[in-house]
Amino acid sequence: MLRSGTRRLTLTLLLLLGVSTNAVATHEMWVQHTYPQDQDKWWWDDDWWEHGLLPVPRNHQVVVEEASYDSGADEIPVTIYRPAGPGPYPGVLFQHGRRGLDDLTGLHPRRLAARGFVVVAPDIWGGRFMNTYPIGHDYTVEKDVAKGIEFLMRLSGLAGDHVCVVSHTRGGYMTLKALVNENMQEKGVACYVSYYPHFQDPNLPEPAQIYGYEPAVEKLMVPALIFFGEHEQYQRYRPILEVAKFMAREGRDFRVIVYPGVGRGFDFRPPNVRVFADDLAAKDAMMRTATFIRHHLLAP
Repeated sequence: MLRSGTRRLTLTLLLLLGVSTNAVATHEMWVQHTYPQDQDKWWWDDDWWEHGLLPVPRNHQVVVEEASYDSGADEIPVTIYRPAGPGPYPGVLFQHGRRGLDDLTGLHPRRLAARGFVVVAPDIWGGRFMNTYPIGHDYTVEKDVAKGIEFLMRLSGLAGDHVCVVSHTRGGYMTLKALVNENMQEKGVACYVSYYPHFQDPNLPEPAQIYGYEPAVEKLMVPALIFFGEHEQYQRYRPILEVAKFMAREGRDFRVIVYPGVGRGFDFRPPNVRVFADDLAAKDAMMRTATFIRHHLLAP
């Protein structure tokens, strides 16, 4: 217990520093964060809460094959990940971001296929002989993504006549433009999933990156599911949340999940820097992605 004189001095100093004396008196020094998914708790699961039942993940062995498709004068290499065993299975296009399609980012489409999807992963940078991590954006790659979706839809062994797209970083921008500007959301794409997507034209100046977003996103009509971590950079999460507000006003199905304790790359950060929170977020996001896609592709 603080003596009365010491306590008065402590409270005076705290007042001078702008600290609430109510917090000191009640010892409530906690900070409460309310993330977008907690506002209406759409993720609530009565089966788990009331009966202790957990969703059972689907696990498949994965087979991999290489192919390519034409996009204008260019030939785009593509890796196809299929569940082993007879299908049919729903179709998904996975679009890489600035990093490109390498051993780490290639884990993502493999994990999707292990959930029971046929996944096509185009290597856009490789097909155009572009360096990885490009700063500027070549708008022609959006047509390459649209051609990749068409390639996916022509594959045999798909369940249904619609597919979904999954992406991360700049891949989110590329798939967005393919769906809206290349009309792929009207030609068979039923849903959009993206991890920490870039929702602004990469060629615009910094103020536009922070305070604005790509106008095409307002024309996204298919259901969308977005993931990012609470430590994501401001220039990425602010536009995402502004888009979410717009979609809410329009009454569209646009869901955002913010994972506490992680930043960008939680889905593929390598073991030497990976932390427990990354794994929790990555596994949860993969399960939610699989459920979301299956609902929109297989539901009556």
